[in-house]
Amino acid sequence: MKKEHIVHFKVIHGKEAKEFRGLLFLEEDQEPNAEDYAHFLKEYGHEITGLIDPQNFIYEAMRDGETYKIDVLENHEKSSRDPEAEHLAKSFMKHDY
Repeated sequence: MKKEHIVHFKVIHGKEAKEFRGLLFLEEDQEPNAEDYAHFLKEYGHEITGLIDPQNFIYEAMRDGETYKIDVLENHEKSSRDPEAEHLAKSFMKHDY
């Protein structure tokens, strides 16, 4: 069964950087690797030309003849929300009809 991973990444053009996110679907017990991220970025329209830093997942890409970098943010702060706990909490709430 496929599981979705929210991937946060930063596109760096010179001194300007913008953060984005997208979904990557992998098998339930699989963690994303460099190839998975490269494929993911290609699906989002980036022409990946190389892997600059394999340990930090920093890629080089090209668009319209311009070279730029993409940094996949592995240590991005994950949401602390727990949907199951929120659903359970709502079931105990008193409703005023």
